[in-house]
Amino acid sequence: MRILFAGIIARYPFGGVSWCSLMYLLGLRALGHEVFYVEDTGECVYDPVLNAQTVDPAYGTSHIHRALEPFGLGDRWSFVNYDGAYHGQAAETVRKFAAGADLFINLSGGSWFWRDEYARIPRRVFIDSDPAFTQLAIAKGVPWYVAFFERFDRLFTFGANIGTPACTVPVGDFVWHKTWQPIVLDQWTTDAAPGDRFTSVMTWKIESFADVGGNKDREFLKFIDLPSRTPQRFRLAVNGPEALLAQHGWETVPAMATSRTIWDYRRFIKESRAEFGVAKHTYVSTRSGWFSDRTECYLAAGRPALVQDTGWTAHLPHGEGLLAFSTIDEALDGIDRINSDYARHARRAAEIARARFDAALVLPRLLDEAAG
Repeated sequence: MRILFAGIIARYPFGGVSWCSLMYLLGLRALGHEVFYVEDTGECVYDPVLNAQTVDPAYGTSHIHRALEPFGLGDRWSFVNYDGAYHGQAAETVRKFAAGADLFINLSGGSWFWRDEYARIPRRVFIDSDPAFTQLAIAKGVPWYVAFFERFDRLFTFGANIGTPACTVPVGDFVWHKTWQPIVLDQWTTDAAPGDRFTSVMTWKIESFADVGGNKDREFLKFIDLPSRTPQRFRLAVNGPEALLAQHGWETVPAMATSRTIWDYRRFIKESRAEFGVAKHTYVSTRSGWFSDRTECYLAAGRPALVQDTGWTAHLPHGEGLLAFSTIDEALDGIDRINSDYARHARRAAEIARARFDAALVLPRLLDEAAG
């Protein structure tokens, strides 16, 4: 099968975002499919060196190449700038690939255009990595936004409760099929000894969807005093109020530096003892069932994960290796349980990753649903 895949590697040029698209590309290729990456959002890219949006896509396009080239995909990508100029492979190369493509996969708005070459591909699917936010934005009824989603044959989401009675988010006439981020396990397994910190990589507050939901800052404040109640130490890679967090006992490092490359991001996770993860307020308050691609990477690296419950506990095993919390007392209990038998929890974390998130399992199911 020939698959045109749209992602947001340049728009958000950080390691975690890059791995999301990269693992789709690698997983699909390992299944025998021919893949090509395109990015066509119509937006300017973020340049972390300048710490600003810029009309010059050089940083973003270099980041795409640095992420894909080590895996033999350095000539399998094209970035369409906000002004319509193509970088990487030329427009004609994209059109030629699309003309013979069987499937178009749009991850997280990797393209906000329905160019003729995309629209002619026989099957077209969207994968929503921001459940609740996406559906609430659709529910506002902005005509172009609704029409954009109507043109897909299948809609997938990382929110396992979206469209069910367990979740308060309205979906209207749209049907959302649940899926997980696929993990290419051999990129994450490690024999290295874990570090001594519970860690996470997090964005304190995002600018997108500001009119439809709440961010991580609202939830994290519920747990801000956690370090004062346990001898366990924490390290957060965060683009947020580092001084405030430090006052409450959280060790912080800049998220942008930690995620500058795919290798930096992977190293940070592998050097962790476990993850301590707080979710965005909207994920929690709507019981969306969202589960983090970042948490999946921790598990695949054999690092236990203690993460806030958004309703995902109805769909995934938890209690060993992967633990849920909703209150600070539950978080404290989870820390004690992980540390009391770390080897067992680490082993179970890797087992859950293999059983639930392996790209060799997740992607065939996605493709089967896409063809339905």
